Amino acid sequence: MDTPNRTQKKLTLMVLAAGIGSRYGGIKQIDGFGPNGETIMDYSLFDAIRSGFTKVVFIVRDEILDIVKEKFGPRLKGKVEVEYVVQTLDKLIPPQFKNPERAKPWGTGHAMLCAREVINEPFVVINADDFYGRDSFASIADFFSKDTTGAHAMVGYTLKNVLSEHGSVSRGVGATDKDGNLTSVVERTTIVVENGKIISKEKDGDLELSPEAPTSMNFWGFHPSIFPLTDSMFQDFLKNNHQNIKAEFFIPLIANGMIQQNKGKIKVLGGGNIWFGVTYKEDKEAVSARIKELIKKGQYPEKLW
Repeated sequence: MDTPNRTQKKLTLMVLAAGIGSRYGGIKQIDGFGPNGETIMDYSLFDAIRSGFTKVVFIVRDEILDIVKEKFGPRLKGKVEVEYVVQTLDKLIPPQFKNPERAKPWGTGHAMLCAREVINEPFVVINADDFYGRDSFASIADFFSKDTTGAHAMVGYTLKNVLSEHGSVSRGVGATDKDGNLTSVVERTTIVVENGKIISKEKDGDLELSPEAPTSMNFWGFHPSIFPLTDSMFQDFLKNNHQNIKAEFFIPLIANGMIQQNKGKIKVLGGGNIWFGVTYKEDKEAVSARIKELIKKGQYPEKLW
């Protein structure tokens, strides 16, 4: 594995691996996709380490904590510092907002807050079951290697490159200002391609989207100064949504809140050149084939660890 000279500054990778993956019908975070049973997460960890990351924080649910420790602990030993954080339904939830009927996790923003105690340095948040490619990690590591006190970032993906041939997708579609800072990110839950156009199906009718729109695939970089704002926004969210057992506190809500309140800027970075992920069991074959292709091109070794 390459040893980066980019920076000796501390940089943490937070891997969101607590999702339930009900549509996949199994624990996709630890399912094997590479030639030696490597998970998608393995490739992200490999890319992060060769881009200069110094710590990994796994956000898991209790049922998979031991499996994740057993699988990834030995692989990462001596390469990076490792922490495991369990996201539970009750963690950081004041008693008056607890709902016994709730079974769904509180979302990516809550997962991020759960790790607050173990993070004091800039950190990058990714999904465990998305393949982001080496360039995205190199791009964000480069961003944080500079003096970025209080700065935040998002690796932007081009909307036309992250759609599905098999049906509608949900994507965080962004807009930027002239300096390349995010001005908003809107979660569009039903995006389809119709007659060569990219359409978001909205309550008020169809909305045509730009194929070049910068899109969030949940690859965020934050300075730890984000935590007090996130905590305050989460408390407000709980007040308004604790009775809705399906409500989730997503990272784009935090990003928009920060921008609207003028509490910080989020630079949209390049590097989003490749992305693929798994939602359904049927996606497994295609993902394995794409990994095989990248190995053939020499982008990854046949055996990662």
